[in-house]
Amino acid sequence: MPEQEEGGRSQLKLEFENAQFLSSLFANDPRELRYLETRLAIDVVTRDGWILLAGDGKDLEIARGIFGELEEARRAGTEVTRRDFRFAVDLALGEGEVGFSEIASVRLLGSRTRRAVCPRTRNQFDYLKAMQAEPLVFGLGPAGTGKTYLAMAMALAMLKAGTVNRVVLARPAVEAGEALGFLPGDLREKVAPYLRPLYDALHDMVEPEEGTRYLEDGTIEIAPLAYMRGRTLAHSFVILDEAQNTTREQMFMFLTRIGEGSCCVVTGDNSQTDLGRGVPSGLEEATRSLQGVEGAAFITFDPADVVRHPIVSRIIQAYDKVRKVRED
Repeated sequence: MPEQEEGGRSQLKLEFENAQFLSSLFANDPRELRYLETRLAIDVVTRDGWILLAGDGKDLEIARGIFGELEEARRAGTEVTRRDFRFAVDLALGEGEVGFSEIASVRLLGSRTRRAVCPRTRNQFDYLKAMQAEPLVFGLGPAGTGKTYLAMAMALAMLKAGTVNRVVLARPAVEAGEALGFLPGDLREKVAPYLRPLYDALHDMVEPEEGTRYLEDGTIEIAPLAYMRGRTLAHSFVILDEAQNTTREQMFMFLTRIGEGSCCVVTGDNSQTDLGRGVPSGLEEATRSLQGVEGAAFITFDPADVVRHPIVSRIIQAYDKVRKVRED
């Protein structure tokens, strides 16, 4: 508990081995401590490796827990960013039982030349955990929330661990329809524009020569959804990206391709369909039909999960507000 009282307010002093380590807990930016002060209604002073907190006793204990979580994560190798610091504060004030250090401990695909892929929000953490536990996972929500990127990271992690033998990445090529045969070039050249985000994520996570080898020997297959018909995908990690652009028939076809020992992740945003007017979305039907089905998990992201530039989250919220007014 806080050690002393002054003017009706409690004080709590936390000490660390040096000022550099303490500063790293709040992203080396003292301005971030204002966020802590605002959220907890406390006053914060820091100097020479110690931090003094003043306020209500309950709030001070929450602050102690926050710094404990940040310290544990930092000692485990996590570089705390400004976003991480605020995330740790928000987690401590939420109702969940998962702390920042536990979420920060999830690290995929780290190497000497590549940064590990880590969840940055509670929904991202739940998403990765669902992929490890269930054969079918739906990642639903706006762009920029990491739905595809995290699925790709988990797929590559499972591939390297030998949990699956191959990775299959599919995406509906809506603009080309089913008439890919009329486009110039071989299959890869025909569909490259529609699958570019998947290629980008792949090359961001593994060395170029490794990614090329995986693609050339078929360990990783990137193909339009139309080419999944008639196949059984066993011992594979299968990702269907931009699933809001599937028809009901395509979605049913895809989901029934799942074979033994496979994990399937379906990502999409039902508010962003490019299907023609009056064409029902297969993702929307699957979301309604599979709720409560054993082995199927649904993780819904929101603007708070956007990990791109902060303005992206504000853009999504602004558009959502206008669209709701129009619907009403």
